[in-house]
Amino acid sequence: MLYDRVAQAPIISPHGHVPVRWLATDEPFRDPVELLVSQDHYVIRQLHAGGVDLARLRESARTDPRQLWREFADRWHLFAGTATGYWLEEEISQVLGLDEPLTSATADRVYDAIAARLATPEFRPKALFRRFGIEFLATTDDPLDDLESHAALRAADLGGRVVPTFRPDSYLDPDATDFRERVDKLVAATGQPTTFAGYLAALAERRRHFIDHGAVSADHGVEEPHTADLDPVDAQHLFERVLGGTANAAQRREFRGHMLVQMARMSVEDGLVMTLHAGVLRNHSTATLARFGPDTGHDIPVRTDFVRGLRPLLERYGLAEGFHLVLFAVDETTWSRELAPLAGFYPSVFIGAPWWFLDAPDAIARFRSAVTETAGFYRGSGFVDDTRAFLSIPARHDMARRADAAFVSRLVAEGRITMPTAERVIDDLVGDLPRRVFKL
Repeated sequence: MLYDRVAQAPIISPHGHVPVRWLATDEPFRDPVELLVSQDHYVIRQLHAGGVDLARLRESARTDPRQLWREFADRWHLFAGTATGYWLEEEISQVLGLDEPLTSATADRVYDAIAARLATPEFRPKALFRRFGIEFLATTDDPLDDLESHAALRAADLGGRVVPTFRPDSYLDPDATDFRERVDKLVAATGQPTTFAGYLAALAERRRHFIDHGAVSADHGVEEPHTADLDPVDAQHLFERVLGGTANAAQRREFRGHMLVQMARMSVEDGLVMTLHAGVLRNHSTATLARFGPDTGHDIPVRTDFVRGLRPLLERYGLAEGFHLVLFAVDETTWSRELAPLAGFYPSVFIGAPWWFLDAPDAIARFRSAVTETAGFYRGSGFVDDTRAFLSIPARHDMARRADAAFVSRLVAEGRITMPTAERVIDDLVGDLPRRVFKL
């Protein structure tokens, strides 16, 4: 009954990675592999762990997608019990409308059936966007992006909004590839001097460009949620050492931490919601990084400390009116120990939905049990699908709605909340709550 109330509600997706060019150009997806395999790092990880070499996976995706699809079908059983397997089943059966199970024997028939659908207007990106009932979709974008694709989409009759998200990690982290070159491009593009004040002004100018194109949030992905509040003189000296390549590891860490405080300051000033995705060690496999570069499936969760790490930021801005800080963790031990108590005190802090390795039914149930008794439902962000796999968006939101409805129903059955309260909660979890947290 509770699930039925929200099953067909519009989708609000305030953080994700669908490339905006897909919607802007509205070109057909090339083949089933591009659609379901090569763009989904969940699938790539599982295939690699199951014996598919990444080099062969990449090459086959370009030159022989049918063969890669056959290997995918041969390993279909590896996805049983995983959230990825559930999403793929939903995409194939519900979105693509195919009843035939994927097996080694049916691989070619399923491939051909999907390819035939992709050649029709109904399966182009804009048509799927409308069909999915997406009310709001945020992409993730480089600070120097001209956002022309977003500008073009504003005139399109999509039935929902598509906005950019300011993602400045590679311009804030001295350990990022080509950090100095990125800073140089940033200040040059904005006509600012290469001083710390000029650097901050350049970032603020680019944030304003994003706001002018509809952005509602700035996203930050960090290994540790460490913050540092430095005085301007010390910050200038540290900036000089960082740009000059003489800063040691501890100093680079302090710079990263101070830049998170500066990003919070800017969010207080310009109103962008600050989202912080913490707790993933990037590029765990050095050999894989050397061969294939970053973002190839070898990022692994680590322990995090939000309470001590964020105290300098929250001491400065935690009570600032209008500031929204949404904290996402993949270390689920932090849910009841840190995130719920932080959100249960600071008006600015909201608990992000289970993310990445934890955006799955059992993890969502653990999340609700861990945070609700301390923080309630209304200190959360609502569900965030965080995906590049476009076809999985409705399946992911449906999964979250089912999981939340099951949890809320249990509270009713146990006499802990009334049915009218449960009905309001489930409605708000998919509608009012994400709209309020992300200032929609």
